[in-house]
Amino acid sequence: MPKNYLLLYSEQLATNIELLSQNIKAPSNTIFQLRKSSSSIYANIREANYGQSKLDMVSKFEIALKECSETEGWLKLLFNTNAIDEETFKKHRNLCGRIRRILIASCKTLKENT
Repeated sequence: MPKNYLLLYSEQLATNIELLSQNIKAPSNTIFQLRKSSSSIYANIREANYGQSKLDMVSKFEIALKECSETEGWLKLLFNTNAIDEETFKKHRNLCGRIRRILIASCKTLKENT
């Protein structure tokens, strides 16, 4: 899958989370952490597009992977505390999953070609 889908999905996730965070009642730290981790996915993928080397791209993608896992964790916490409903949780979790799968495949390919 082309990198532009990865960028598109990560931008979509960061935008969706930003909008979601404006409309839910949850502890401010939880919302802050969710916004931070989701926007970091997007930022690291953007940075990877201008990596200094393939290894630099892998590093940025691996950071984005960690942030993706963190985002899923915050979403799960919001769902568990009834701050978001199941449909909202699954929608964002599934987008995280899509991003994660592309990142894993991209890292594997980059490592094999290094």
